[in-house]
Amino acid sequence: MPVMASNLSPELEQLRAEIAAAAARMIAEDGADYGTAKRKAVELCVGSKRGGGKIRGEFLPDNAQIEDEVRIYNELFFADTQPARLLHLRQIAAEIMAELAQFKPYLTGAVLNGTAGEHSDIYLHLFVDSPKDVEIFLFNKNVQFELSTSPPLKTGGNNEPVETLSFMYKKEGLHLTLYETDDLRGSIRAASGKRAERADLDAVLALIAP
Repeated sequence: MPVMASNLSPELEQLRAEIAAAAARMIAEDGADYGTAKRKAVELCVGSKRGGGKIRGEFLPDNAQIEDEVRIYNELFFADTQPARLLHLRQIAAEIMAELAQFKPYLTGAVLNGTAGEHSDIYLHLFVDSPKDVEIFLFNKNVQFELSTSPPLKTGGNNEPVETLSFMYKKEGLHLTLYETDDLRGSIRAASGKRAERADLDAVLALIAP
């Protein structure tokens, strides 16, 4: 069983908070992804305190704690620019989601949760019968994209990696991860007390409404 934060010693609680804060700074300042930021933050904080030793995974901050620290960092250091940047990215997301409406697009990531900054890209989840349909759609729009793979949804029954199509749209990085239509069931509901991980076009338009 994972060790709950409330059961940690004050020393480990403090270390966990320092790792979260260091990771948040890397995400906000450099655009690092959460995994990379957490790993570098551990090297920075644990290495300096314990001579390069390691701490067990259950003592590390989770992404929710790091996300909260990113919000705090943005409020402290980017309060004059981050809100406008976030609105711009959400407007771009809504525009491309309207174009991709037939593929059931959902916004996810930092642009949805409100922590997006200067280096953030836009991440959309599409739920399709065939990934080729999206590829053909983009080809017909003369969109040049790069193909990579992403992990499957935890709620899905298929454990195979799924396709992600990445390209630039109006000078912003855009990533479309293509899931099966059946994966949509149960994947958009937020757990009790947690923020939604995905939002459809109507929800995104509500976020950017004046």
